[in-house]
Amino acid sequence: MNSAKGLVAGLLLAAGAAYGQGTADLDGHLKYRFTGVRNPGDSLWTESAGRSTVDQGAGVRMNFHWRRGAVDARMDYQLTGVKGERLLAAGEVFPESLSPGSRASADGLRLLDLASVISEGEDYALQHRLDRWWFGHSGENTTLRFGRQAVTWGNGLFYTPMDFFNPFDPTGVDKEYKPGDDMVYGQHLMNTGNDLQGVAVVRRDPVNREVEQDQATLAFKYHGLLETSEVDLLAARHFSDQLFGIGGNRELGQALWRGDLVASRTGDDTVFTFVTNLAYSWVWGGKNVSGALEYFFNGFGQTGGDYDPEALSQNPALVQRLARGELFTLARHYVAGSVTAEASPLVLVTPNLFVNLSDQSGLFQVLIQGDVKQDLLLTVAFSVPIGPAGTEFGGIESDSPGRYLSTGPAVFVQLAAYF
Repeated sequence: MNSAKGLVAGLLLAAGAAYGQGTADLDGHLKYRFTGVRNPGDSLWTESAGRSTVDQGAGVRMNFHWRRGAVDARMDYQLTGVKGERLLAAGEVFPESLSPGSRASADGLRLLDLASVISEGEDYALQHRLDRWWFGHSGENTTLRFGRQAVTWGNGLFYTPMDFFNPFDPTGVDKEYKPGDDMVYGQHLMNTGNDLQGVAVVRRDPVNREVEQDQATLAFKYHGLLETSEVDLLAARHFSDQLFGIGGNRELGQALWRGDLVASRTGDDTVFTFVTNLAYSWVWGGKNVSGALEYFFNGFGQTGGDYDPEALSQNPALVQRLARGELFTLARHYVAGSVTAEASPLVLVTPNLFVNLSDQSGLFQVLIQGDVKQDLLLTVAFSVPIGPAGTEFGGIESDSPGRYLSTGPAVFVQLAAYF
């Protein structure tokens, strides 16, 4: 992988040399975060780390964008550090994980390994990486980009079956940047306003680390504009599966409806995933308020609410997608609801509720975001799992008898300074 890093270093130097021949922008942020969790008495985390765990992290991200005429380039550098009791316990709870640094990065499966662990111990890790690096050309109607970049597709608000390129965890708090993949990306904009996008992602086999065709993705998405609605059509070969999807959005009165249906051809089976949501905005007491309600069907999910290790091992298609970070749900039927209200012009309050309809477990979450001052954002999140042990949000069974992979109430605090 040293040759790959040398290649990128050379490209960085070339971009630096071209700095005086084009226009360049540099921005970024500094972030500090604190997470505190209260673990149930029968949790496997309690056995390894105690009833309460505290973790902290900090990071800097610098985004460099250069343009000269139709040619541009982007390179984003990240330096992150994490330290905490939960990180220490993870080596016992998940012994197949290697080290804090290796758990923090999946670059070993990408075409180029652009991450490096600077220092690590049992309860901390310090690493840096290039999260974006690409070079592109934008013509009048066509754009081409080569390198590490991020693509987001689909119409889901929380659950995103059409977005299989490093989607966000629906219950995640910080969703500012999704990880990039090494890909070729192209977009052609038609005179009608419709467009066609294509993506080719190259990956390495998780066992031998060799570039393999069955680890790659080749996908195309057509986006069309109709009189009162929009439509998306998807065709892809993703790992060993063939994917076909249709989605779109349209106005329903004063609300906006969105939805996606994706069919995955996996061997002899065809599995469907589906998401639909309704979003509406209004003014209440002189304050801006917006709400959303979403239903998600996960065709790969377990039936009957059985999530013990033996039952999950009988569903390799689900386990593979969980391991790849494409899915974050174990069952089939979910509902998510959210309301965002202005407590003041500088403070937003967002209660979220995620419910597994199969076992009636859920997660209640409250996010509070406020501008402390210009370019300084404070985010506070409180979350409470709902449901008994053995359910998805209450905590599924572990390999240890009488112990569950469960967590209790948690608080997340993040301070971000932008420059």
